[in-house]
Amino acid sequence: MYTAWLVPLTLLFAAATAAAQVTVQEYSLPSGLRVHDVWADPAPDGPVWFSAQRSGQLGRLDPRTGKVDLIPLGQDSAPHGVILDAEGSPWLTDGGQNAIVRVDPRTKAVTKWPLPQSRGYVNLNTAIFDRGGVHWFTGQNGVYGRLDPKTGDLKVFDAPKGRGPYGIHATPEGVVYYASLAGSYIGRIDAVTNQATVIEPPTPGQGARRVWSDSKGVVWVSEWNSGQLSRYDPRTGEWRQWKAPGARPRVYAVYVDETDKVWVSEWTRQVMLRFDPTTEKFEAFKSSSGTADVRQIHGRKGEIWTPESAPDKIVVYRYR
Repeated sequence: MYTAWLVPLTLLFAAATAAAQVTVQEYSLPSGLRVHDVWADPAPDGPVWFSAQRSGQLGRLDPRTGKVDLIPLGQDSAPHGVILDAEGSPWLTDGGQNAIVRVDPRTKAVTKWPLPQSRGYVNLNTAIFDRGGVHWFTGQNGVYGRLDPKTGDLKVFDAPKGRGPYGIHATPEGVVYYASLAGSYIGRIDAVTNQATVIEPPTPGQGARRVWSDSKGVVWVSEWNSGQLSRYDPRTGEWRQWKAPGARPRVYAVYVDETDKVWVSEWTRQVMLRFDPTTEKFEAFKSSSGTADVRQIHGRKGEIWTPESAPDKIVVYRYR
């Protein structure tokens, strides 16, 4: 296990379009990790877990001290996504090992569920738990799947339209949606039949990359190709779209905070954006990195945690 003690850097930035201020705190990581996704424990000052894709490790950041612990996941590991289960154990979609991986946060023991060899390499991407505790995941080579942690039963399904399944999330009611980057659609999974229904956004070829539900079950979509933030209301079937500010925006990740404001990472200007659905306005925030390449973001009350893949940093935006 590799451990580093790091000193966080605190900065203060004003919102680009509002007088409100957001505190920005930065944590440098050991070089060579290629931090990819993050997941914050819901407890205040709880640990922030991250996937270190290049080094094949799970990372744990203590926000109070800046201490980083690194847990090796195994030979050929290259984890993409990381999430926590209800007991606080981290799970990873490990593309390098073509397996779902769980780490015991106390003993650091690593448990793996390899995908069926008949499936070959699926390019595992992201995962989420539904209300029943079932672990759903995506693979960019054209699959989605489910793992029941209670029984170890793992199933993999062919995605409609082939390649592309990427981000995935569940509504408060437990309905699972995923985004298909190559397929430019979002899919709704029926937990009983395991079938995915294609839902087409209005913009053709928009490159739906990530999805996140708000507190009402409305699904927000980051569109990489179109540079739009989109909203789909399952109750009415209505879509809305908002172009991110700036020329030729590229919207990567999306996360909805506890106030139902929507945060996205935008790669052309290398900024974090906060969107208020009530005013339909964007605010922009930036770390000290010239190139951040923020991938999947996460948060807890009053905080948005971001993985900066290019400089190997984790940055938190604290707001009131």
